[in-house]
Amino acid sequence: MARYIGPKTKIARRFKDPIFGPDKSYEKKNYPPGQHGQAKRKKKQSEYGIQLLEKQKAKYTYGILEKQFANIFDKASRKKGITGVVLLQLIEARVDNVVYRLGIAPSRSAARQLVSHRHITVNGGVVSTASYTLRIGDVVSVREKSKTLEIITDSLASRANQYPWLEWNKDSMSGKFASYPEREQIPENIKEQLIVELYSK
Repeated sequence: MARYIGPKTKIARRFKDPIFGPDKSYEKKNYPPGQHGQAKRKKKQSEYGIQLLEKQKAKYTYGILEKQFANIFDKASRKKGITGVVLLQLIEARVDNVVYRLGIAPSRSAARQLVSHRHITVNGGVVSTASYTLRIGDVVSVREKSKTLEIITDSLASRANQYPWLEWNKDSMSGKFASYPEREQIPENIKEQLIVELYSK
């Protein structure tokens, strides 16, 4: 499965937002990449360009490929509710994202690797597909033989963020997907309405 493994700071600078988390290099060069990154650009961005940039930003933030993203949007558009919010809720329900949110992994890319290497279970069964979508009430756990993995123990030791839609059990190293998050509970700086407008063209 193709994944973006290139320079992350360069991508973050393109979106003018540290989408991959704290980054010292981004802080030093907080302007678009390229030879003329600091120069003011006179060219006005088109409406389509702004919408496309927002979709790309969401894709890079969550580590989702184009076809997967389009499929999630199609699913969101057929559900009740505000399409943009439902889109983000469905993405947040992916098992790789929940592993990251629970603090089991330090990043989404690390979470995907833990899932694909069969270190994570859902309701007691091993799940190796990062795009697996959780349902309300599903329990995500670290496999018994994986609980001493350094990447997991280090990540949990520095676990700071707690999210109201997830319930964490420290003793069993498991978390429950209690509900879909409300829009204001999702910290990512994504203008989902622009994505909806792009796909509606």
